[in-house]
Amino acid sequence: IQPQCTDTFSTTMVRFTLILALVASSAHAFQSPFMGGSVGAGVQQSTSALCMKTIAVFGASGLTASECVYQALANGDSVVGLTRTPANLKIPKGSGGSKEGQALENPNLTMIAGDVTNMADVNKVFDAAAIDGVVVALGGKTKDVGDTMLTDGTANVMEAMKAKGVKRVSVVTSIGAGDSENQAPFFFKILMMTAMKKIFVDKNNQEAVVKASGLEYCIVRPGGLTVEAPTGIINVIEGEAGSIARADVAQFCLDALTVDDFPYIGKTPCISSVGGTGWVKDRSSKARGDGEM
Repeated sequence: IQPQCTDTFSTTMVRFTLILALVASSAHAFQSPFMGGSVGAGVQQSTSALCMKTIAVFGASGLTASECVYQALANGDSVVGLTRTPANLKIPKGSGGSKEGQALENPNLTMIAGDVTNMADVNKVFDAAAIDGVVVALGGKTKDVGDTMLTDGTANVMEAMKAKGVKRVSVVTSIGAGDSENQAPFFFKILMMTAMKKIFVDKNNQEAVVKASGLEYCIVRPGGLTVEAPTGIINVIEGEAGSIARADVAQFCLDALTVDDFPYIGKTPCISSVGGTGWVKDRSSKARGDGEM
């Protein structure tokens, strides 16, 4: 698959990524160049950058996924999104600012109405364009989407990727999933064992599917999610995680697809902007229904 390249020097340069390799106690800071952060000691320039891409986003109208769509388009990439109700895709609050809530429309955006658990719908995404990378940011209440939607839907995406020769994928799960249980705050662990037990069984199985896929994956486990503006601060946490804006999670997911030598391929980083000092989760009714199939 050939990436969609431009022939301008400025566009090529903006795709170069700076990796901030600072280690401070339990956190490793990952600084994306697209946030305009300052460059100082310890910063290493990426050895390569990829051209403009076509990115598939599954669950495209969800709060985190819509950030991925919005930011990818702003970066000059094309996007093919799958969601049950494309009309629900709006400009997100975090990156969109005053445009929040407006219809997200762009000539480089193709939206497909469908169900990620339906293989035929998933195939429509890969038939719509030559996909270079994939973001899986599914969500929703289990009573609405079923007990195995994350696992079944992600398995369909992995199968379609392999059939089309697409290798890079970012999958958003959660702090507490897999072997990160002890990185979640105490009260969140209680929820994981009670009210959220079913969803975490599904998340754990979803991660297992990704790890067994043989693809170039990055399983992203964010801390407490907010809908605030991006901070540009993305800490890869080894200890207890704090909060992070969905906009920053989206940037990390996109970097995993667009940076050739992204350092967390084949890994399961827990990320937050506040390393182990707080847990501020967006509890709005809209956020509780984050993501769509």
